[in-house]
Amino acid sequence: MKKELGVAALDAFGSFSRGELAACAALLKYLEITQIGHKPVLRPPRRAGGAASLVIDAATRANLELVRSLGGRKQGSLLFAIDRTVTSAGARELASRLASPLTCAEAIHARLDAVALLLDRQMLRVKLRDILEAAPDIARALSRLALGRGGPRDLGGLRDGVSAARDLARLLAQAHGLPAEIAAIAERLTGDDGGLLAELTAALGEELPHFKRDGGFIRSGFRPDLDENRRLRDDSRGVIAALQSRYAAETGIKALKVRHNNVLGYFVELSANTAGPLLAAPLSDAFRHRQTLANAVRFTTAELVDAEARITGAAERALAIELDCFEALTALARAHERVLCAMAAALAELDLYCALAELAEEQNYARPTVDKARAFRIEAGRHPVVEQSLLKNRAGPFIANDCDLTARRLWLVTGPNMAGKSTFLRQNALIAILAQMGSFVPARSAHIGVADRLFSRVGASDDLARGRSTFMVEMVETAAILNQATDRSLVILDEIGRGTATFDGLSIAWAAVEHLHDVNKCRALFATHYHELTELAGRLDGTTNVTVAVKEWKDNIVFLHEVVQGTADKSYGIQVAKLAGLPASLIARARQVLARLEKQQGKPRPALEDLPLFAQLAPPPAVETQDRGPLLIALHAINPDAMTPREALDALYRLKTLASGEG
Repeated sequence: MKKELGVAALDAFGSFSRGELAACAALLKYLEITQIGHKPVLRPPRRAGGAASLVIDAATRANLELVRSLGGRKQGSLLFAIDRTVTSAGARELASRLASPLTCAEAIHARLDAVALLLDRQMLRVKLRDILEAAPDIARALSRLALGRGGPRDLGGLRDGVSAARDLARLLAQAHGLPAEIAAIAERLTGDDGGLLAELTAALGEELPHFKRDGGFIRSGFRPDLDENRRLRDDSRGVIAALQSRYAAETGIKALKVRHNNVLGYFVELSANTAGPLLAAPLSDAFRHRQTLANAVRFTTAELVDAEARITGAAERALAIELDCFEALTALARAHERVLCAMAAALAELDLYCALAELAEEQNYARPTVDKARAFRIEAGRHPVVEQSLLKNRAGPFIANDCDLTARRLWLVTGPNMAGKSTFLRQNALIAILAQMGSFVPARSAHIGVADRLFSRVGASDDLARGRSTFMVEMVETAAILNQATDRSLVILDEIGRGTATFDGLSIAWAAVEHLHDVNKCRALFATHYHELTELAGRLDGTTNVTVAVKEWKDNIVFLHEVVQGTADKSYGIQVAKLAGLPASLIARARQVLARLEKQQGKPRPALEDLPLFAQLAPPPAVETQDRGPLLIALHAINPDAMTPREALDALYRLKTLASGEG
């Protein structure tokens, strides 16, 4: 590591364990084997995670859809919803910060100060984003050059990137009262590049090819010997055109052409009908026969051979000079890679802060208060992904909800499916992540005591490859939470115990709530359909009941998506099943079974044959024919499918007459 970084000691970069240094050594060995002599750009080692970052396990990241939706796409994730960056480097920085939110309140507030400044100074933000949008990706260009895979456009990217950094630094220098984060960015943008920008500007042209082998990327006037060979190469058309005109005049053949291919080089070509004079003396002495084709005859001359040697040599020499220039410029860039890396990081961070300010203005986000207290108080919080989806689809406004886990640190959330329990749980976890990464949050206000760990168990899935059922996966994830959560953690749990028998699941969920309250003592949101758990609010001091409000209307339910104090009186499962489109006969049967089961509550369990599960749905009483009047009898006798339009009209008149008679 010392050798690669060119230092005598690693103390300046921090204290590293033997295991960490061994991991770095393994990575360096891998690069040595796979890159075969090319040394990539290496930055000093920096410890990530640990006490400095909010710990989020893999299951929680997947459940909360931080960077990928459950379907594996970026669209629908939190990252997609909040990304307003204009550079690829800024997008990478956003993803990195979203993956590792901070736990240091002072560092979080420093980031929030930077976002607040750019939110308040809209004109400054607009100018910065205009420059950033045109700035190339310095880090990627430098990496490609370091690995020997770069081209002229990568050198052009360094030139334009450094130039953009200078423009941004001048713009920031004109602003006053910059917070510490923005001031540090401005300082890195003005780093000494050792004349790299001036050299690249003087050397590189405006239009650059993809590959260095194509040539033409060094500016005229940069190397005199290059200009000389270019003139000779570029004048080849004039030299060949002059020879063609002279040959046509000497031979008297106006159709004579001087052509070129990669096999013969330059040659004189005539049609088979006009080539006779050149094959006979005295012209045959000057024009030597080279090739006969079906419709053409080709010749060469000493002058053509000499001209070709001069022209070909000039092109090769010009390309060789350009390649030498490319290597020299690449070496100069490698010599200043530390400054360039610092500039690249500064550009990415500035783009990120501008993007977060843009997001806060666009979506009306508020600055959170983040400190070391145990508070968790969110007023009118919203789910950032769902809110934007509703707006895009014009499906109505998002219903904001409060969440206060400060005094009552464990909320038992009840309510029917589709009412929004999972959305409410997730939105509070996402707000905590956004706040601790240094972003404004989708809420009217937020006061969040720094969490050390975030756990989320939402949804159901199996892991067949590892031999785990859905319930086993649920229990493994729940065990990880209960064994690792601390009093500073934030825990989101949804429907614990639903994958097994009713009484087993209820018992597990009951014990889990007690463990979270008495042992972990963490802030938690616990959603459940086990209404029996709501009794715990009267037994555990730090627990309260909330429910997602619904209204019944004409045998249907209306979801209000509003979280209120209290408990749900029932789960409304049959109503939700009806909304899903289950057959009407099934819904009627389910209501019959539910009514019988509700009557059995508190009574001894009935015999198996007494349960309505083993009875058929009673058919509606039949209407006897003799009880029907003449109108119904006549109506019953009509077969509309076998009638002509005339017969149908006559039948309608007969029914009308019968109806008048009965009346």
